[in-house]
Amino acid sequence: MCGIVGLYNFGGTAEASARDRALVQGMCDLIVHRGPDDGGLWQSDDRRVVLGHRRLSIVDISAAGHQPMSNEDGTVWISFNGEIYNHAELRADLRLDDRHRFRSRTDTEVIIHLYEERQVEVVEAIDGMFAFALWDGARRRLLLARDRMGKKPLYYVIAAGRLLFASEIKALLAHPDVARRLDPVALNEYLTFSNVPEPRTLFEGIRKLPAGHTLVCDQHGNLTIARYWSPLDGPPWVAPASRGEAVERVRDLVKTAVKKRLMADVPVGAFLSGGVDSSTNVALMSRLVSTALQTFTVEFTGFGPAENFHDVPYARQVASMFGCRHTEVPVTAAEALAYIPEMVQHQDEPLGDPACLPMHFVSRATHQAGIKVVLVGEGSDEVFCGYPEFPRLLDPFNGRWSQLKRMPQLLRRAVKRGAELAGAPSGRVDVLRRAAEDEPLYLGLDVVFFDWEKTELYTADGRRMMPGKAADTVAAYYREINERRPDADFSQQMSYIELRNRLPELLLMRVDKFSMAHSLEARAPFLDHQLATYALSLPAAMKMNGTRTKAVLKDAAHEWLPDDVIERTKQGFRVPLPAWLRGELAPWAEDVLRRSPLRKLGIFNFDHILELWRRHRDGEADHSFDLWCLINLSGWYEHWFAA
Repeated sequence: MCGIVGLYNFGGTAEASARDRALVQGMCDLIVHRGPDDGGLWQSDDRRVVLGHRRLSIVDISAAGHQPMSNEDGTVWISFNGEIYNHAELRADLRLDDRHRFRSRTDTEVIIHLYEERQVEVVEAIDGMFAFALWDGARRRLLLARDRMGKKPLYYVIAAGRLLFASEIKALLAHPDVARRLDPVALNEYLTFSNVPEPRTLFEGIRKLPAGHTLVCDQHGNLTIARYWSPLDGPPWVAPASRGEAVERVRDLVKTAVKKRLMADVPVGAFLSGGVDSSTNVALMSRLVSTALQTFTVEFTGFGPAENFHDVPYARQVASMFGCRHTEVPVTAAEALAYIPEMVQHQDEPLGDPACLPMHFVSRATHQAGIKVVLVGEGSDEVFCGYPEFPRLLDPFNGRWSQLKRMPQLLRRAVKRGAELAGAPSGRVDVLRRAAEDEPLYLGLDVVFFDWEKTELYTADGRRMMPGKAADTVAAYYREINERRPDADFSQQMSYIELRNRLPELLLMRVDKFSMAHSLEARAPFLDHQLATYALSLPAAMKMNGTRTKAVLKDAAHEWLPDDVIERTKQGFRVPLPAWLRGELAPWAEDVLRRSPLRKLGIFNFDHILELWRRHRDGEADHSFDLWCLINLSGWYEHWFAA
């Protein structure tokens, strides 16, 4: 795992190119944490292209893995971030051709030679997590690519006749030609989704390459962005002949996914919460490694057993069961508070998930223990319908919602209007409004403020500045699955919504930013693209049985884990934020809200925000998530704009 930066001066002056090498070096220096083992820089003979690299040595840790790396004649150069799990098989095929001479055991070199054979289609052959930039000197074009599921980030911007790219936004902002402006559309999206959906970022003009996409920039600066993979690809979705068939298929795919992610020449560990996902990783890893596996979990101190956060006793049980060398990482409110200013910088743009905090502490402890690679459980809940909201919404969708949608639109609007006049709760009115206006029932998890709530959140000026509605973003995802998979059931639709936005741009960015901040590579077996697409294809009945979620995965896991681990209530990567914001963090949080530099924008109604704060502080409601997203936004704005 590494960090990449660079630029292509397709339209800027040749004189300006003279400074580009030094500027890219400065960009590279800002992401040393992504690759402390080695660094490199390459500039083309005409000085139009500069590639920078920071290396975290995982496979072939010798000097032969130095990047940027080229082919034999120097016509193809690459700066690569990631791991290609099938590189050995691809290398064996390429060795049949005398044109390819390998100088290392790295997966990076395989991509170079495979590109010589397949050009842009190289991405269709490689299996892994990656973001890379490849310069093709013969064709005078730069190729950028991001992996199928979006595990690795890649940002870019056009500035002063240049295409600049980087693994992190902070590196782009270090270039003097990159403006620092707030994107109001992205801001409105963040305040709905707790992240900014691709392709935008909160910095106007800076874009993120979507998961499963390539970008080609030619010598005239023309950008061609294309999707090369979607979880909707593949043969028709046909339900398995039996539940047993699905269980066996899932069992095989999970075992294969874990095994391939042990590919490394350095120590590999695991994050362990004690839930079915991380415990499955540990159970399978323990069978495949020759020494005791190192596992890590977070414990929030100051809470009794009834208030347990992050399932420490269960993690301890699983670690003992498989003979792991287990580390419990205690975290106090004071430690979390001290870290928050640094957290803002690591995020680059706000990530509303409070689990960024434990991700930092557990990643730091893992790095300090000498581990370079760790397996994580992300992705299972999205593809196997593991969240309690999924079964909770399934019955209403198939019942009352479907009945509403069968009514003529005029009648739906009348029902909504009647509910308003009757003083129905605003949340119910919003659901009726969505039915009336043909908007989706499900917008995704971790919604901060629905559009109807923003009427109070924003000032009159703010409402005029915020274009569009959050539902418009999600409606585009529904159109995709309805066009590609018209027979998809509601569970498959909800999973696809998560795979399109929250998973790649919130959860996976949380993992990437905070693991890489500590030079730690995180691998997610449940997001193996073959496993994920198979799980997505399964109908609701295979994944949910009443309130029992992830049913087919849990049935598969019975081969590896005891019932009390598999069947216990889902806990998740939780943070004691509600209690902290009423206790140890309350004075700090109130001060942030009262003096927030966001006030200068004139967008927010701070009387309403402070009323949310009062209601939370006094125990009238739990507004901790909403307040955290606003506090996070305020800290981000202060760091990047107001400092």
